[in-house]
Amino acid sequence: MTANLAHRHRLAVDIGGTFVDAVLFDVATGEWRLEKSFTTPSDAATGVGDAIRRLGLDGTTIGSFVHGTTLGLNTVLERKGARTGILTNAGFEDIFEMGRYSRERTQMYSLEYDVAPPLVPRRMRLGIPGRMNARGEEIQPLDEAAVRAAVKRLVEEWGVRTIAVCYLHAYRNPAHERRTAEIIRAGWPDLAVSVSSDIVREYREYERTSTTVVNAYVQPIFRRYIGSLERALAARDFSGAFYITRSGGGALLAHDAIDTPIHTIFSGPAGGIIGAAWLSRVIDRENLIAVDIGGTSTDACVVRGGAPALKYQAALARLPLMIPTYDISTIGAGGGSIARVEGGLLKVGPQSAGAEPGPICYGRGGTQPTFTDATVVLGYIDAGGFLGGELNLDAEAARAGLVAKVAQPLGLGAIEAARGVLDVTLARTVSAIREITVEEGLDPREFSMLAYGGAGPVFVPLVGREMGVREVIVPQAPSAFSAWGMLMTDLVQEYAQTMVGLLDDVGIDAMRVTAAGLAGKAASDLERGGFAATERAIEWEAALRYFGQEHTLEVPLHESDDLDALRGRFHAAHARRYGHAMSDPVQLVHLRVRGIGRNPRPRLRTAPRRAGGAPARRAPRRAFCFARREMVEFSVYERDTLCAGDVVAGPAIVEEATTTLVFHSDQEARVDEYGHLFVTRRAST
Repeated sequence: MTANLAHRHRLAVDIGGTFVDAVLFDVATGEWRLEKSFTTPSDAATGVGDAIRRLGLDGTTIGSFVHGTTLGLNTVLERKGARTGILTNAGFEDIFEMGRYSRERTQMYSLEYDVAPPLVPRRMRLGIPGRMNARGEEIQPLDEAAVRAAVKRLVEEWGVRTIAVCYLHAYRNPAHERRTAEIIRAGWPDLAVSVSSDIVREYREYERTSTTVVNAYVQPIFRRYIGSLERALAARDFSGAFYITRSGGGALLAHDAIDTPIHTIFSGPAGGIIGAAWLSRVIDRENLIAVDIGGTSTDACVVRGGAPALKYQAALARLPLMIPTYDISTIGAGGGSIARVEGGLLKVGPQSAGAEPGPICYGRGGTQPTFTDATVVLGYIDAGGFLGGELNLDAEAARAGLVAKVAQPLGLGAIEAARGVLDVTLARTVSAIREITVEEGLDPREFSMLAYGGAGPVFVPLVGREMGVREVIVPQAPSAFSAWGMLMTDLVQEYAQTMVGLLDDVGIDAMRVTAAGLAGKAASDLERGGFAATERAIEWEAALRYFGQEHTLEVPLHESDDLDALRGRFHAAHARRYGHAMSDPVQLVHLRVRGIGRNPRPRLRTAPRRAGGAPARRAPRRAFCFARREMVEFSVYERDTLCAGDVVAGPAIVEEATTTLVFHSDQEARVDEYGHLFVTRRAST
């Protein structure tokens, strides 16, 4: 934004399962700083405030603050949201609970399959007389007295704090929903209200209802959290723009995110993927598999041609969400994942020790061995240099816990048990990445792999080695890469409109008129956000399918297109995705518009080159080499001492304040012009 150019700094903060990462970027000099603090699950804003305080900020110099949070995600997973009511059409109160008959793949043949109780029980789902038809025509007026009576009952009898309004066909005509919201806000101003047509202007009643309900469920908690952050920032004299990253890329202004927190539900991992897409173009690696291993989970996403894989329907706790989101494969395996023996088998995750109490080696009360404890036992982590020496790890306690909980039950030694923890995690991680590569027709050997997150550099070189990728790239400050990626984000506003019909029946003129109307809303929102015309971009898309198909493909739509050009673009997209195109008629389902407000990007500084000689080594350390399957002597380097052009042969450990890179005897690492590390197979092996 033009207004932000007068400010010197941009701030980005990412909350992980164990740590909060804060990155401060100096627009004038290109310098950046990183600080970390422990996540505070009981009050997330406290951990954020701690990280910001460690930076010693003068808020008057900060032009923008970008934040990624898993608050909404965790609220749903832990079922700690606000008590929610649903207002829908009379006779359709059970849409939300009936859903669609489908099972998770892993439960497809289970005789013990059980459906979790709905977020909103039947007694809090009330029907209102009134009806629109599928063309958006009123066939029964809204009963406003019934609305007031229903809200009164929800509030007084059931203590509801938030209401989801979801009427049939509101995507075509939202008049009844909007009037209902007006009634609620006039009579009960303290109630949070989520209106489906303000969130999803697309058909599919169950999915639209589910999305609106989740938005309502997290809205009061999200509003309180954002409010506490705003007060903390104001206390530090911050008056710049406050953004929250979106699940599908870009960011929302915080005050907009308060109304539609559903768009931030996967905000946490989005920052890293935004950064991965930007970095892929800078280093000329447009095909990447981004792998983020944090404290509680591993998130992987494919970047092709410099663009992350995007989808328009996600799922959370078996609830469908009709929101744009990156196509991320997530497993419960991270640094804090607990290792245990069940039925004679070693399992790792999805349970996590998190930040409180954390792994045993942290000395914060943890008693269950974790992935991090296993890496300490294997010699990868310097117990006396963790977090730049701020936290001394208890290696002996980690070993004792691993022996008691894993090694002894399996009849193994400590090293074999720790190796087994990584082997199990490796199998799970490779399987998750295959889902978004091999199962989508992509060959991982044609991709580079980007390793970030606190545990990423320790483990991803093993993953890349197993999958045969071209190289594993470890960026600068990998443990805070998600926060760093948020500095690359733009303000994004997205709109959609359902228009089901064959292309020839709908016509290109009607499509242009509808898309232009959505684009006008996007432009208005961007202008309100302070973006000049030269900083704004509007993109159109059409969601198309062959007549008779269920799912759609999104293809670009241009103002100059005719139907033949659009149809041809869809045929080509279908051939790329499925290997064939058909002669069947093409059907339009949705029009989508994305408004983008461009923010200035940080510049990457080049790393110095070595005048002569080799990089200095620290004292070597014995650690487990997966290439030789035994404990061997690893060379140890400090990352700050490596220069552009350096090549380091494995087995080696490269340490920095907030993470550690480990690569094995059949691998080597090269430093590029920006200081990124590229780990590849050694030519001699």
